[in-house]
Amino acid sequence: MSVKIRKVGNSNTLTVPNDIKPIAHEFDVYQGRDGVIVYVPKHQNPFHDEKFIKTHHLEQQEEFGGKLVGKETPKD
Repeated sequence: MSVKIRKVGNSNTLTVPNDIKPIAHEFDVYQGRDGVIVYVPKHQNPFHDEKFIKTHHLEQQEEFGGKLVGKETPKD
């Protein structure tokens, strides 16, 4: 199966054959050094989602407690 690039307005368009059932409606697109064109389904970054941030505890706890030593101490 192959497709051809078509000019539509100021854009180049690649059609998606009917045999391919997309799992997303929006994609990020990249072109590799060798000319390969890759379409990746766009996903929302959960760390930029206010609802996700409010419902998850994202603070890291230190494994070892106690006094800080060496380069870990804050500079005055």
